[in-house]
Amino acid sequence: MVKEFSEKLHQNIALAVFGQDAVIDRVIASLLAGGHVILEDMTGTGKYTLVKALAVSLDCRYGRIRCTQDLLPEDVNGRKELNPESKEVEFRTGTVFTDILLADEINRMPPKTQNALLDCMEEKQVTDGENYYPLKESFFVIASQTSVQASNLCPLSESQLDRFLISLHLGCPEHAQEKQILAGENHIPEKAVSSVQELLQARKIVQEVYTSDEMSETLLAIAEKTRTDKTVLAGLSTRGLQAMHQTAKAWASMHGRDYLISEDIRETAPEVIAHRLVMKGSAILQKMEFRHESAIRMIEEVLGYEELLLL
Repeated sequence: MVKEFSEKLHQNIALAVFGQDAVIDRVIASLLAGGHVILEDMTGTGKYTLVKALAVSLDCRYGRIRCTQDLLPEDVNGRKELNPESKEVEFRTGTVFTDILLADEINRMPPKTQNALLDCMEEKQVTDGENYYPLKESFFVIASQTSVQASNLCPLSESQLDRFLISLHLGCPEHAQEKQILAGENHIPEKAVSSVQELLQARKIVQEVYTSDEMSETLLAIAEKTRTDKTVLAGLSTRGLQAMHQTAKAWASMHGRDYLISEDIRETAPEVIAHRLVMKGSAILQKMEFRHESAIRMIEEVLGYEELLLL
């Protein structure tokens, strides 16, 4: 069921987002795992198109926050307002009360507003100080970070980045796909191919994917490698380890299996690990592309060793 769900979702999104098959698959894996995505990219690479195509494909609501320096927590979460008709103070919901949310350029938000959004992502609810308002069970955030250096940016801390399941990079499509875009061949899907109910059902199936003791040891070995590697200052947390496990299970289910294999870990772990690493050395070594390459190296070292043990 999950394989069919992910395939039809991918095909529908690919009508709008050209040349990003790997990114689409990993967004779907994150959606199935119940996590959130952070993108580090320049503007104009198709983030909004991706979110809109995903929402249309699932026949659900979507929202967008254009992150600016003057954005307040209540602009995101909601606020209490006086109802002129009833003369009573009522809670007016904010942008987070949706199914899929794009937080565009989250590192332009002030820290207080960043924390308000991250709390919503983790707790799946909003509080006004007295009452709690649950968010939708399907609530899913894709946040983008601008990589352009500017004095007015508020970079996310390591603990804030840890709240995101995976980190991705869209970039520009290949020459052929970009030519198709110029010709107007890409378009937002016209109809849904699935539903939120089907998504929630698929998530339950993902939770049932079997993890052998061998695969558990592999996951633990990768986490330990990130913590002991001589190039790393701070490696994977326990939350990061759980994220790696959940994403790999989603990937296995997307490929029609109800059990985990090393290839599921190999295909998803770099995007889970990269934004969680704190590298030793200069600021250049903290760049996402360098951390991603370091994550791949460490994963290959562990998986290569594990595969040799099986021979």
